Amino acid sequence: MKLWGGRFSKDTADIVDNFNASIEFDQKLYKHDIAGSIAHAKMLARSSIISQEESFKIVGCLIEILSDIEDGKIDFKVSLEDIHMNIETILIERLGETGKKLHTARSRNDQVAVDIRLYLRDEISVICGLLRNLLTTLVQIGEANVDTIMPGYTHLQRAQPITLAYYLMAYFQMFKRDHERLRDCYKRVNVLPLGVGALAGVTYGTDRNFLADELGFGLICENGLDAVSDRDFAIEFINDASIIMMHLSRFCEELILWSSQEFQFIEMDDAYSTGSSIMPQKKNPDIAELIRGKTGRVYGNLINLLTILKSLPLAYNKDMQEDKPPLFDTVDTLKSCLEIFNSMLNTIHFKKDQMKKAVSAGFMNATDVADYLTKNGVPFRSSHEIVGKMVLYCIHQSKTIEDLTLEEFTAFSPVFKEDILGLVLAEQCIASKISSGSTSKTSVASMLESAKEFLASI
Repeated sequence: MKLWGGRFSKDTADIVDNFNASIEFDQKLYKHDIAGSIAHAKMLARSSIISQEESFKIVGCLIEILSDIEDGKIDFKVSLEDIHMNIETILIERLGETGKKLHTARSRNDQVAVDIRLYLRDEISVICGLLRNLLTTLVQIGEANVDTIMPGYTHLQRAQPITLAYYLMAYFQMFKRDHERLRDCYKRVNVLPLGVGALAGVTYGTDRNFLADELGFGLICENGLDAVSDRDFAIEFINDASIIMMHLSRFCEELILWSSQEFQFIEMDDAYSTGSSIMPQKKNPDIAELIRGKTGRVYGNLINLLTILKSLPLAYNKDMQEDKPPLFDTVDTLKSCLEIFNSMLNTIHFKKDQMKKAVSAGFMNATDVADYLTKNGVPFRSSHEIVGKMVLYCIHQSKTIEDLTLEEFTAFSPVFKEDILGLVLAEQCIASKISSGSTSKTSVASMLESAKEFLASI
């Protein structure tokens, strides 16, 4: 008979057991379930609900069960539905009547809620560590490429010259915000639901503050209905994970483009590339493509959980059992993508000469020429028109702006002087950017220093 079977006159059908069970996926929570149960057993004794001796026996047996699970000595049963009932059944089998006392003053509703929060709290810490590793890699590659010139793009068209370090620091800021979002999410995860029972509280003089201290929670849920019925903290986490995956996907998209023959900006390491089954010459950026593809998977998990919760009445409903597969999958997917992306990025060879060569095409210094005119008294819109005509002239003459002689410059405007010939070089275009947050070497050095200060603080 099931632990809740007293009201029933016959067993559930086998097909119901299989359909109703969650042990296939929620067994991942065994450590967290046992941790929550140990804290609960200690609290029951502290509150004189069970004896100290009974608490010692329960705690000792739970520690043994944990060891047996990790040693592969325990087979979980589908008929026992979930990880909570499996562990409690084993406890009762080993301790008899004493084991039956563990579930006093709690419900599976607050039990599963605390398990998920304990699990997610641990995983957020791991993911923040992986983000820190990636941020460190970005700084290291950035410091090595302060002078590496490359095209900056808008609309995937060459726009203005920048440095590779400047480009990498843009992604640093994105992943920095991702890290900050997760740490902020952690605060809402780190709230204790255990001790509210099924939904309305319990009739025992329990000590929830003790439970919070034992389990390391910063706060306790103030309302029992809320504690057991919402998973907004999990939705928030998957939303944050989706943003991280979006940033990874954008980065991967660029690396995929850059590794093509059309760009030739980078060479992927052989260890992070694959070949073709039919075309011997192929070297495919499959890892970057897979990360890009898995982004949609995480987005799907977010919609999945939002849809599960969108019309549930308070408090707990069995639908909420389905919260765990999308949450677990998101955690596993995000961790694997962050880890392999960082390893892949660390092994990429940046083709500096090819990057700089690309800057010479596309008239990427045109804005600097317009700024030159404006600084010498020409209204910007007029400057814009003059330089537009210069670009059209260069296209017809198969020249770049750097190829133009002073005579050709002055044919478009008498404002041009000899100094324009040096100012149109890519290095000078980069150096001339003096606004805060620009691609200039001084600005990028400040970004790198700020980045290292952030890394030291986390």
